Parts: sequence; structure tokens; C-alpha cells
Amino acid sequence: MRLCRFEDDGRIAAGFYEDDRVSPFPDDHVGAGGDADLLAFLPGGAAFDRAREWFDRKDLPSRPVGEVRLLVPNPRPNKLFLLAGNYAKHIEECGGIAAERAETFPYVFMKPPSTTLNDPGAPVRIPKSSPDSIDWELELGVVIGKGGKHIAEADALSHVAGYTIFNDISDRGFRPNPSRTERARDKFFDWLHGKWHDSSCPSGPCIASAHTLTDPQNLSLQLRVNGELRQDANTVQQIFPVAAVIEFISNITTLEPGDMISTGTSAGVGFATKSFLKPGDKIEATIESIGTLTSPVEAE
Repeated sequence: MRLCRFEDDGRIAAGFYEDDRVSPFPDDHVGAGGDADLLAFLPGGAAFDRAREWFDRKDLPSRPVGEVRLLVPNPRPNKLFLLAGNYAKHIEECGGIAAERAETFPYVFMKPPSTTLNDPGAPVRIPKSSPDSIDWELELGVVIGKGGKHIAEADALSHVAGYTIFNDISDRGFRPNPSRTERARDKFFDWLHGKWHDSSCPSGPCIASAHTLTDPQNLSLQLRVNGELRQDANTVQQIFPVAAVIEFISNITTLEPGDMISTGTSAGVGFATKSFLKPGDKIEATIESIGTLTSPVEAE
């Protein structure tokens, strides 16, 4: 069961997603502020049972997906966490040495969700401030349904509402104030700030419900740029699986319903071959059992 948000004739709605079609929910489900909150219809949500009943009917009218505008499926998380270095081959292609899980811990950073989250089909904008080193990173996204603190790894997946796709757009060459006086931590903050450009976190096209996508550790991932396959991996290759990441983050801060976690990228990023995104490119990021997140690229 995959759920999506979309705009249809100026109205924001929610429904079931089937790659080339959407089936709007039959009830009036637009909440306060004119938005459609998918969390209510996912595991842990008040309308989850209702959504399952609708889905099982198999008779809802549908629309071609091209007739509506898909939206970020969870647009206002309180927290948007992302992992760095969660696939060994990606660490190695960037010049690092991958450690075994028992010897290390997840590297977690954050993006500002209100300005980085970007709708499916909406353009990734190459920033004027640093246009020559913008890279792609296909990642499995986790949407928290039931919050908590000190969540045990063994229980962590019961806190997940569903899964989505992220493209962690990254500026590999960000270097503000080139005439600056160098400080010891400049390189780290250049990397971090290079994650924050507007439109740098496309998300969607849907959320796959955790009650139907039950194993996040065996999903194929593929990313294409202009039709050329650049990333080809499986989530089984993660150093820290989804449940371990939830345990780690919840031991630091309370996870809340709607918080999202992007679980790191595999080998095949543009940095490895110095082939970066440019205006006119088209990115297609696909994860098994979720769908394909498409993003055109344009200049800011």
C-alpha cells in the first residue's frame, strides 16, 4: 500500500499511488490549513484502518498521474535526519576506509526541511553561489509513525509508518569566502553547508506503508542521470540497518511522529568520476517497492 499527496485543480488531496495512476481517497480528508496528512492513514495513525479498507476494495476511481501534480508526501517533519557513510563502497569511492559496524557509529546530520524538501517532478536548482559540483545521492527514507526515546533496535521497526525515497543533493565543492583564513574545521563545515541549498532534498513520489513493506533491508536501489545508470545497490549493504539507526538517534533525541531519516547512499555518486549535475539533466531515483522519484535540473 503506497500513499501520495497531490495537487488537483488547486486542491491538495491524498490517495493511493500506483506508478502511473493515483486513486484519491473517497472521504473528505483534507485537514486544517488545506493539507492532506498521510501520517493519519499509515501505521500508528487514527485513520489507518480506514485506509486499509479502502485499499482492499480495489474499486476506487483513478486518475493518470500526469493529470495531477505530485507533492512531497510528508512535507513538514519536525526533524529531517540524514546519514553520511552508511555504505562501504561509497565511503571507499570518496577516498575513505569503511569500518565494521561494531567499530564505529552512524554519522548523522540534518537538513532544514522547509527549504530543502522538494516535490517529485520539481526541478533541483543549481545554486548560483556554487554551480560546478552538485551531486546526487539516492537514499531510502524512513518516516516515523510512533515516536519515542531510547527505542531498542529489536522494537524499532514497529515505530516506522512507512518508507519513501530521498535524493540527498550535495555540493561537493562548496567553499564560501575563498580568501578566508583557514581554520581547522573548515572542511567539515564546507561539507555540511553544501547539504543545505534550496531544493536539495527531493522526496517521494509516495510513502510505502510499513505494514506492506516489512523488510527495509532487502530493497534494490538504482539511480539514472539522463538515462545512464549511475547507482545500483541494495539496502542489505547498509553498515547500519534502519532499526539500528532508529535506536542510535532515539538515544540522543526523542523521535516524534513524522520525523524522517534518510539512510545514506551507495557507490556511484558523481564525485567519484567528477561528473556533476548541470541544467537540463534529468535524475530518476528508483527504490524497489516504492517507486521512482524524478527530478529535472535547472539553474537557480
